[in-house]
Amino acid sequence: METMPQHIIGLVIYPDMTQLDITGPHQVFASMPNTQVLLLWKTLQPIVSNGGLTILPTTTFDECPQLDVLCVPGGVFGAVEMMQDAQMLAFLQKQAQSAKYVTAVCTGSLILAAAGLLKGYRAACHWAFQEQLRLMGVEVSNERVVVDSNRITGGGVTAGIDFALTIAAMLCGDYTAKFIELMLEYNPAPPFGVGSPEKAPSSLVQAVLKVAKPLIEASHTASHVT
Repeated sequence: METMPQHIIGLVIYPDMTQLDITGPHQVFASMPNTQVLLLWKTLQPIVSNGGLTILPTTTFDECPQLDVLCVPGGVFGAVEMMQDAQMLAFLQKQAQSAKYVTAVCTGSLILAAAGLLKGYRAACHWAFQEQLRLMGVEVSNERVVVDSNRITGGGVTAGIDFALTIAAMLCGDYTAKFIELMLEYNPAPPFGVGSPEKAPSSLVQAVLKVAKPLIEASHTASHVT
């Protein structure tokens, strides 16, 4: 007899998303015992991420079972579109009613906030978008992973692995999470050590903000903040 999964985790995907926001956590979640991991979108048509990687959804919004963990990734302008996408927001709101954990990585927090699911909560986000999240009624934290009640959020992009290991420990225990961390040899040693604005020179921070400015302005507009 086939063993039923103990945990059902749904990773939302969408066009122009940042694939590492999902593929990092997916690697962790897929290593957890008795766990089913779903890739969710409106249809089963392939999704092209902002880096060109194509990802196949496994389940549609309409066919999705009730999830234990709902996870939303960030993206470039795709995230801005999702902040205003009625079908996406309705799906998140429906699943959040009964999900054990409502979660996001990077600017996925903006999408959760647009759905009204982070108001009054403490949350993480990519450092360049923290002000937009704050203006949406969220208490923003610089922590790499933030747990507030059943809301769990990760900072920018690579924080998704830390985020997923945190959830693995909550669902399966510390031993399992440690086992996965070691199995993946998750032992980061960044070659330049400038992965946060606190560690980077001001000129580099400003260069990144200049590139991100159109997206920051677009997300500000999408959040209907005046």
